[in-house]
Amino acid sequence: MTNKALLFRIYRALQPYRSKLIISMLAMAAVAMCTGVQTYMVKDGLDKIFIEKNPLYLYSFTIIIVLTFAIKGAFYYTYDVLLEWVGLAVIRDFRSRIFKHIHIQPLAFFHTYPTGTLISRVISDVTLMQQAMSSALVGVLRDFFTVVVLLGVVFYLNWKLALFCFVVFPFAAFPIIKFARVFRRLSTKGQEETANISNMLYETITGNRIVKAFNMQAYENDRYNKQLTTLFEVTVLDAKFRCLQHPLMEFIGGVAIAAFIWFGGKLVIEGVMTPGEFFALMTSLVVAYDPVKRLGKVNSTIQQGLAAATRLFDILDTEPKISDKPEAKILPAFQDRIVFDNVGLVYDDNTVALKDINLTVPAGQTLAIVGHSGGGKTTLTNLVPRFLDVTSGSVTIDGYDIRDVTMATLRDQIAMVTQQTILFNDTVKNNIGYGSLGRSEAEIAEAAEAAHALQFIQGLPAGFETIIGEGGARLSGGECQRISIARALLKNAPILILDEATSALDTESEREVQSALENLMKNRTTFVIAHRLSTIKNADRIIVINNGKIVEDVTHEELLAQHGEYDRLYSMQ
Repeated sequence: MTNKALLFRIYRALQPYRSKLIISMLAMAAVAMCTGVQTYMVKDGLDKIFIEKNPLYLYSFTIIIVLTFAIKGAFYYTYDVLLEWVGLAVIRDFRSRIFKHIHIQPLAFFHTYPTGTLISRVISDVTLMQQAMSSALVGVLRDFFTVVVLLGVVFYLNWKLALFCFVVFPFAAFPIIKFARVFRRLSTKGQEETANISNMLYETITGNRIVKAFNMQAYENDRYNKQLTTLFEVTVLDAKFRCLQHPLMEFIGGVAIAAFIWFGGKLVIEGVMTPGEFFALMTSLVVAYDPVKRLGKVNSTIQQGLAAATRLFDILDTEPKISDKPEAKILPAFQDRIVFDNVGLVYDDNTVALKDINLTVPAGQTLAIVGHSGGGKTTLTNLVPRFLDVTSGSVTIDGYDIRDVTMATLRDQIAMVTQQTILFNDTVKNNIGYGSLGRSEAEIAEAAEAAHALQFIQGLPAGFETIIGEGGARLSGGECQRISIARALLKNAPILILDEATSALDTESEREVQSALENLMKNRTTFVIAHRLSTIKNADRIIVINNGKIVEDVTHEELLAQHGEYDRLYSMQ
């Protein structure tokens, strides 16, 4: 993305706050005018007070100085606080947009962007943008107005010496432009390495049990330290260029001031200008050069912010591959059947996941799906809530192609319980009520009782108000699973997907959970994925999937009598 396109998009993000920006810019212009007045006053102050020794002018001069500084301070505060507010508001908007955008992406998006990378972009990259917009933007705009006004003062006092500025400033701008490219490249590299560190932290913290179990602390420490060293080297290189830029700007400024004193001094000696005019010009140029030097200092911050903005826009420009059509309809309440009509699914890398799937699931039926790992069981059920989209054929509910209805009304009719229980670091009550906001405490307790969870919940320190920890860390596996089942019960959706909901549990916990699942499955159309075939004997129907195809499709007893793939899997267990 070009700088022009990038700045235009940032400008569009500022549009909602245009009125505050206009006020702040007017205040900036006023500050710059006050600075111009202060430098111009050097001329009269020197000539009339120190050379002409005019006492009347001395008194009025001191009052004007106080008033000028007071007015300048008021305008300074106005623009500073307004621009800070706008910068922080834009960052808030970006964080909100990115969070919202991430959650409309399909599952495949999260295979491309690891969790640590996304966290780094939302936290670290947005923070870098905040620094660039809140600090650098304030400084750059203020300094721009100051330079314009002071150059105007210089032109007014002596246009010949003013032309001197147009020789000096291009030399001063050269290192800023040159270093900008270096800072952008190093910043991009640094942010990528920061994202890698975030990924490593996330993996090792969430997988700390495995790290400890395999005594891999030293290995992980070494791996993490290598990553830190890589980031350190990039950051040090960036610091070297930042430290070099300032002395270089100082040297250019020193050469310019020496040349100005030589040229201006000759004019004073020759009587072409007064000492007051010379020192007013000198003050104006020195004050005007300060903003140019400051721009050099914030150049690195600006480039970091632009590099971060590029990475953020990369995410925001990633269009979700699965989304509602503009004319998407509302899906009526499910009543009849779900039909997979000649369904095929091919991943982006041309891997065939499903092929020639023809399946009709009547309302109220319990369909068990079995097969080897990687055969396509979960992929098949992921088609129903449109976590994945078919590449050929169609999935219809009561005759509606699910691609033609809104995902909100589709997913409102589906509840899920998965092998990996997803619980939040919140209260038991809020975890059960997740997805069913507004339900009463009595309804939540009723769902918990049906899920065989009420007894252990009442034994918790704060009952339903107990915080369960990240991922339900304060509960056992069976307790977490029963919370998930209570959540699905409370949603009371007509379609239910159980993805190996008991495979990770011990025998005793499985009995409790299986009993809760039986309550959950009543009067629902249920897709059950199970490795333990003993848990699905009573299913209305069982299909066997192998290499993405349905190879067997009848009841438990009939499948055993066929002595096929199901019989072989059952005998193995």
